[in-house]
Amino acid sequence: MPAWSLLVWLAIGAIAGLIARSFIGGTPPFGKIGDIILGIAGGVVGGYGLALLGIGGGGTVGGLIVTCVAALAGALLLVWLSKRIKVKR
Repeated sequence: MPAWSLLVWLAIGAIAGLIARSFIGGTPPFGKIGDIILGIAGGVVGGYGLALLGIGGGGTVGGLIVTCVAALAGALLLVWLSKRIKVKR
């Protein structure tokens, strides 16, 4: 896995975390920074999963779109889980 692809996953993941919060709605339990971190985690996991499956990559526009969708899906899952798991005070 090239280092530049990890940087792309991080950037896409950060944006995906913010977009995921707008889809999920509600007050972020960990704030916007938490959503960005969850988005980055979702982007890395989604991108790594795509690399394991041999999908996307290659520096093509199609690969970038697939990576964005995977990052958004991972971010949506993690942001949704954080909303469900966060202990109410």
